[in-house]
Amino acid sequence: MSRVTLAQWQMLAAVVDHGGFARAAEAIHKSPSTLNHAVHKLEEQLGVAVLEPVGRQVRLTEAGEMLLRRARQLIENADSLEDVATRLAEGLEAEIVLAIDQIFPPDALARALEAFSASYPHVRVQLHETVLNGGVEMLEDGHADLLVSGLAAKGFLGESLVTVGFIAVAHPDHPLHRLGRVLDLRDLEQHRQLVVRDSALRQSLDAGWLKAEQRWTVSHLDTSIDMLERNLGFAWVPETRIIGALQAGRLKPLPLAAGGVREVPIQLIHRDRDRAGPATRAMAQHLQDAVSACAPSNRFEKIE
Repeated sequence: MSRVTLAQWQMLAAVVDHGGFARAAEAIHKSPSTLNHAVHKLEEQLGVAVLEPVGRQVRLTEAGEMLLRRARQLIENADSLEDVATRLAEGLEAEIVLAIDQIFPPDALARALEAFSASYPHVRVQLHETVLNGGVEMLEDGHADLLVSGLAAKGFLGESLVTVGFIAVAHPDHPLHRLGRVLDLRDLEQHRQLVVRDSALRQSLDAGWLKAEQRWTVSHLDTSIDMLERNLGFAWVPETRIIGALQAGRLKPLPLAAGGVREVPIQLIHRDRDRAGPATRAMAQHLQDAVSACAPSNRFEKIE
């Protein structure tokens, strides 16, 4: 068991930071004699001199520099611990769980998480990247505090967050592009469609056009996009996920007569808005703010 207290380390740090006992005493509202006694007691307990006189001032010894450097970590951790305890006493959650559909714009998600981290660095975040009914299922089972989804959740009220545009695309060298004309759905039936599997465990859904004779089903949107760029099929994918690929010419919109572009409204849904803690409410606000902040550059539209 350590004989040196945290308070002793804090008083040593104050003496060093303020350049002496008198100034430190004034800054932390202790008497100089109290600080002097605490530091000398610390040296006695450790058996090491941590301060040495330099004229009328004091400075750290070599051993004192090493010890105080490590002690500052203890001081910072203690301050952090007290801050966490205070927030928990005020109802702050230790952890929040997010179910975010993979079609939600990634730049907005990253911005929201970055802002949340700055405000609540000690709250753990579990992020589940869901597809279709997977996030709704988590919400209904009580396993998610917030859901961002293109599907409504029965028994829950959501608020409009953003509209995501889907585009039918394929590699520029795909046979569909080689036809050199406007396409209809019958053209698509003869080629491989890439779709993303519903992440729900109980009630999975099929969404979108699924009449292609050949179909590959994957578990993540990024996998589908990678396959598209490898010329392994065609798919409808969120525009925000492929802006770079479109601009670089790695993917090209299919010239469909109809249905080449569709829009999916995304909702933000609380598991229980009235009982949501401050971290959950803050995360919801950061998601809304991030959508507005990213909209001009990412070309997705905030719903008014």
